[in-house]
Amino acid sequence: MRLGPLSIRTRLTLWYTGLLLTILVLIGGLSYHVLAWTLAQDVDASLVTVAQVIRDAGYSTSGAAPGSDAEAALRDLLGPEFHDKFFQFLGPRGQPNPRAGSLRQRSLPLSSRARQNAVRGKRTFETVSLDRGEPVRLLTLPVQGAGDPSEIIQVGLSLRRVQGALGRYLQILLALVPLGVGLAAGGGAVIARAALAPVNDMSRTARRITAENLARRLAPRGAHDELDHLAQTLNGMLARLEEAFGQMRRFTADAAHELRTPLTALRGGIEVALRARRSPEEYRRVLVGSLEEVNRLVRLAEDLLLLSRSAAGATGLRVRVELEPLLLEVLELGARLAHGTGVEVRLAGVEPVAALGDSSALRRALLNLVENAVKYTPSGGTVELSLARTDRWAVLVVADTGIGVDPAEAERIFEPFVRLDEARSRETGGSGFGLAIARSVAVDHGGSLSLESLPKAGSRFTLRLPAA
Repeated sequence: MRLGPLSIRTRLTLWYTGLLLTILVLIGGLSYHVLAWTLAQDVDASLVTVAQVIRDAGYSTSGAAPGSDAEAALRDLLGPEFHDKFFQFLGPRGQPNPRAGSLRQRSLPLSSRARQNAVRGKRTFETVSLDRGEPVRLLTLPVQGAGDPSEIIQVGLSLRRVQGALGRYLQILLALVPLGVGLAAGGGAVIARAALAPVNDMSRTARRITAENLARRLAPRGAHDELDHLAQTLNGMLARLEEAFGQMRRFTADAAHELRTPLTALRGGIEVALRARRSPEEYRRVLVGSLEEVNRLVRLAEDLLLLSRSAAGATGLRVRVELEPLLLEVLELGARLAHGTGVEVRLAGVEPVAALGDSSALRRALLNLVENAVKYTPSGGTVELSLARTDRWAVLVVADTGIGVDPAEAERIFEPFVRLDEARSRETGGSGFGLAIARSVAVDHGGSLSLESLPKAGSRFTLRLPAA
C-alpha cells in the first residue's frame, strides 16, 4: 500500500524527533563513556592509595604477621572501603612471600608484563578475571629497596559495584531517552500545528480568490515575521495578477472592438450588394471595399501576432544587422507614405553601426515610428531620421514637427489600442498597435524606446539598441 505525501507538519515533527533522538543518543553515549572513564580513574586512584598505605605502614617489610590485628589496622586506615579490596605480597621476582603472606586470602595473578614492569620499578594496572569470573582491577606495585625492588605489592578491587553502577545508568538512559523523544514528538507536533496554523489560514483564503475577485488580499498578522513577509509577497503577486487580468480584459475588449469594425463594414457592404441585382461596376466597387476591409483585418491580425511574439521574446533569429541600410530602406518607405501629404521625410545624419537582432522586427518597429510621425505631422512639416553610436548603444531617432503629445500622456501611447485623438486615428486608419509593437521589439532586443514631446512642438522618439 502506497502512502500519500506527508504534510509539512508531519515532516517537521519527524525531522525534529529524529534530530532530538540523534542528539540524545550521542549525549547518552558520551555521558556513559565519560562516567565509565571517571569510575575507572577513581578505581585506579583508590588502588594506588591502598598500595601506598600498605607500603608506608610497613606491613610488607616490618615482619608483621598476617592476622586480625593487621587487618583491623588496615580497616582503620582505609575505612569501610577496605572490604572491597584485597592484596597480597610477592617476592622481588614474583615468587611467593611466605613471610608476608596475604591479609585476605585471594589468589591474584601476576602477568609477565606486570613482572617485567616490577623489575624495572614500574607499576602496572590490569583488569583480570578470577577463577569464579569476578572482574577485578589489579595494581602491581614494586616496593623499592636499595636500587632493586625488595618486594611486590598487588592490590585488587572488585569491579562488580562499578559495573552495576554503569548498568543502572544504562538502564536509566534506555528508559529516559524514549520517554524524552516521545514527549518531544508530541510537543513538536503541537508546536508545528500552531506555527503552521497561519499558513493554513492563508491557504484557505487563497483558495477563495479567483479571477473574479482578485481584489481580495491576505491579512498580515502584524508580527513582522516570515509569515507576514509571505503574506506581503502573495499580496504583491495578487496585485500583479489583478493588473495583468485587467490588461488582458481591456486588450480582449479592444481587440474585439477593432475586429468588429471592419467585419461590420464588410458584412454591411455585402448585404447591400445582395439586396438587388447590381451592375458589374457596382459589384466591383463592393468587392474593392470588401478587399480593403479584409486587408485591414489581415494587418490587425499580423499586428496582434507580432505583439504577442515580441512580448514572449519569440522574435526571429538574432544575427548581425547593419542599421544604416535598414534606416535608408525605412526612409524610402516613409517618403512614399508621405507622398501627397505635404510632409517631408529626410535624413539628418548617419553613422555606421550594427546590432544583434531580428532585421524584420527592427524594420517593422522603425517603420511604425516613421508611419506614426507622418500621420500626425501637418502639411508643411518634416520628419527626420538619424542614426548614431553612443558608447555601447546604437541610437535611432525619429523626430517630427507634428502636433506633439502631452508629457502626462507620454507613456500611455505605448499601450495597445491607445489613441489620444480618436477621430483622427480613425481617419488615418490606425489600430493603436504601432508604438506598442515598436517598444515591445526594443525591449525584446535589450534596448528601450523613449519619447520626448510637447503639445504643438513635435515629438522625438529615441530607439536604443545594444551595439554589436
